[in-house]
Amino acid sequence: MRRHLATAAALAAAALTLTACGTTEPAADATAQKPAEKITLTDASGQEVVLDGPAEKVVGTEWHEVELLVSLGVDPVGVADVKGYKTWDTAVPLKNEPKDIGTRGEPSMDTIAALKPDLIVASTDLPPAAVKQLRAVAPVVEVKSADAADPIGQMNKNLDLLARATGTTEKAAELKKAFEAKVEEGKKALAGAGLGGAKVAFADGYVVSNQVSVRPFTGGSLIGAVNEELGLKNDWKVQGDPAYGLGATDVEGLTKLSDDVHFAYIGNDGDESSTPFTGALAKDKVWTSLPFVKKGNVHRLPDGIWMFGGPGSMTKYIDSIIALTK
Repeated sequence: MRRHLATAAALAAAALTLTACGTTEPAADATAQKPAEKITLTDASGQEVVLDGPAEKVVGTEWHEVELLVSLGVDPVGVADVKGYKTWDTAVPLKNEPKDIGTRGEPSMDTIAALKPDLIVASTDLPPAAVKQLRAVAPVVEVKSADAADPIGQMNKNLDLLARATGTTEKAAELKKAFEAKVEEGKKALAGAGLGGAKVAFADGYVVSNQVSVRPFTGGSLIGAVNEELGLKNDWKVQGDPAYGLGATDVEGLTKLSDDVHFAYIGNDGDESSTPFTGALAKDKVWTSLPFVKKGNVHRLPDGIWMFGGPGSMTKYIDSIIALTK
């Protein structure tokens, strides 16, 4: 009888030892089923947003935010004006085929709701009423797409916010470090070519009802800020808006630029109205008489650089500037 009791006790002790070592299946299952920690964020509107965990099914209502998401390795399930994004932002191309949710200014609530997203990333440019409707569908993080007071700082702030929401903070750190290195590379290339401190005027232009409108990118624009980081001097005298740093002028306004300025612009072959500098103005007497035009200091940069994008587009922009030195 004592022998049987001793045997039973030994078997029980052995079972307890195995359990303590964590070798049983139930213990492993309990660990695997541990729920993700909630993420609490404060977005650009001051709204506190609580997520159950890193968002995976994300919708983007503005191209700036979409570019940041793709750069972070997040493939959005819904994007506003997919065709437009593919046309204007080839620096950071979509890696999937997201659902088109409508226009950037007026996304379709029904289409977004059908996607059942974990998170909707919306620009503060959207009307408050639209954002309110979106919040009824899923958690919404509002992003301030631009700030002329600190364009690069705002870009990085947005990147960090979306990285926290999607659990990609390490990737965000890599992107910012790579962008800083690219700025230094560009600055050295320009200095080496004798262009350190050169005057530059970046713009885009449009033809509407046979009238050419020029949109200057002042020092408050993202591209304007990048130019200054590269050691270039912005030659625009016009005032830009407080968000995007964009001004407005016409062909006559270009006569106020310095004679030795380097004029750069981005157009799109798919939209003839966006390339007036080689189209509608080709035979314009004011345009052709400008000193910088006569000197050949007019540079069309590669298509697909979204002027309001993120580190990806700005990196491609710097590469295009470096290419001008060769």
